[in-house]
Amino acid sequence: MSSLYFEDVEEGDEFPTLDIFLTKDQVRRYARTANMDFPRFTDDEGARKEGLPGMIAPGVMSMGLLARMISDWNPAARITRIGTTFRSPVLPDKNIHLCGAVTQKDEQTHTAECDIWMENDDGERWVIGTATVALPTKSA
Repeated sequence: MSSLYFEDVEEGDEFPTLDIFLTKDQVRRYARTANMDFPRFTDDEGARKEGLPGMIAPGVMSMGLLARMISDWNPAARITRIGTTFRSPVLPDKNIHLCGAVTQKDEQTHTAECDIWMENDDGERWVIGTATVALPTKSA
């Protein structure tokens, strides 16, 4: 997608949904690369021993995927703040849908507040959050 200017963005605009099939291999590679080589992120049986339903994606991986969705929506957007709440473990070998919407614009700072979330095929929101993004202006 091409870059959007602050003036092009309206409150209520929705981001294009980013649909991903999150594999166990992707989660394992991420966990090992991020030096988070723990059973909860790499092994179903090890995760079950911790009381989980199976291996899960690290929270920072989920936040990274949501940041990617923002970047895909607008490559010129600079994320200045992102915060999430994890409502349910993110389980691999499932479809995930990354979504977002602009909820408020600030004319003074040329920023937009956005709701962001990750949901499964049933529409259950596993991760919810907000982000502030700085946007370029046509006058700059």
